[in-house]
Amino acid sequence: MALISVGIDHEHASLDLLERASVPEHEWSKVLRTLMSQRNIHEAVFVSTCLRTEVVAVIDRFHGAIEEITHTIAEATGLAPGEFADHLTVNFDRGVATHLFSVASGLKSVVPGEFEVLGQLRRALELAIEEQTAGPEITELFQRAIASGRRVRVETPIARGSTSFAQASVMMATDDLGVDLEGADVVIIGAGQLAGGIARTLLERPARLRQMTICNRTTTRSERLRDELNDSRVAAGTLGDVTTLITTARLVVAAVEVSSPVITRGDLEQCREDVLFVDLGLPRAVASDVTGLANVRRIDIGDLRERVGQALGGRREAIDDAQRIVAEDVEKYLSDQRARGASAIVSELREYFDDVVAVEMSRRDGDLEGLTLEQREKVASILRSVVAKIAHRPTVVLKEAAGTDQGTRLSEATRTLFDL
Repeated sequence: MALISVGIDHEHASLDLLERASVPEHEWSKVLRTLMSQRNIHEAVFVSTCLRTEVVAVIDRFHGAIEEITHTIAEATGLAPGEFADHLTVNFDRGVATHLFSVASGLKSVVPGEFEVLGQLRRALELAIEEQTAGPEITELFQRAIASGRRVRVETPIARGSTSFAQASVMMATDDLGVDLEGADVVIIGAGQLAGGIARTLLERPARLRQMTICNRTTTRSERLRDELNDSRVAAGTLGDVTTLITTARLVVAAVEVSSPVITRGDLEQCREDVLFVDLGLPRAVASDVTGLANVRRIDIGDLRERVGQALGGRREAIDDAQRIVAEDVEKYLSDQRARGASAIVSELREYFDDVVAVEMSRRDGDLEGLTLEQREKVASILRSVVAKIAHRPTVVLKEAAGTDQGTRLSEATRTLFDL
């Protein structure tokens, strides 16, 4: 069996394709069950965010697994395989670890070092464990990747400054685009982790808002976030309140997962004041056609990606340090994997030799009748010592070659020679 990752990400696909390829989190369980029904897939984790839709799996046949994963993604997204086949990113065995550790460290994010990705990977793993699709191999892979991601953020300055969609989008709106929020009304659409980060970042800005309204499908979550923020300027609302609120807002940030836009062009036409819409949703939550609407501006993840280079500042060196840490952690993970892979066959080989000694001592018991118990143990000790010396070199070579093609051939040969 082998590891594989197959996915669509922002580095190799357009924003439009990513938007159509996103799968709501409440449907991830169904995707996992479909994956596990496939012939070549033994373990699987599925994650779909605004930046990537990806499967990490333990598989049998490489090409068969890719075909099965591709069809599962097509079924979950409603896309034809031909629409995204040329944009798939595929990693195999060692490449899977390097890829996942880099993702967890924020090295493959629009904003390098952003921390939301750690929560996304953790939720994806927790769901896979809950659905019993993550076995020991893939669980350890994700846990080690998440641990590496935390290490990168502790040991390098990559997480300083604008380190999340929340912070980067607010910085773009207020600094790059010059939106003055002093005494302004702000609307946040969504009440999840991203929306909460945006709300906190806005409330901490020097400009003092007049009012912030958090709108969500259910008032329970928006009220919970309002209470967590503990600020008299924050109110809670529903999606039904959005069309009225945006007419007086200066900034509207959409950080919500929806199947169709919450704000249509018709709604935008009702805005009489200058207003900026920051749409971080995939699929898009705000109508993209703002042509002809002089007082309306709209930016999305694509704009954020174009501007992020300006926000990196002196973090280029931090990125190099992060890549070094990832390389170290990947090598340590693979080394541990090789050691564990060798331990099984080495253990079996030693048990085989021990059994040979025990059987031979029992078979020749009559020949040792004249010996005392101490002398019998001495004979057995000499025999075990000789067998151990014979077994030493094979076990060392098996351990050293573990995880390589040569190691696979040696393991197969050992099992054949000793009937293990």
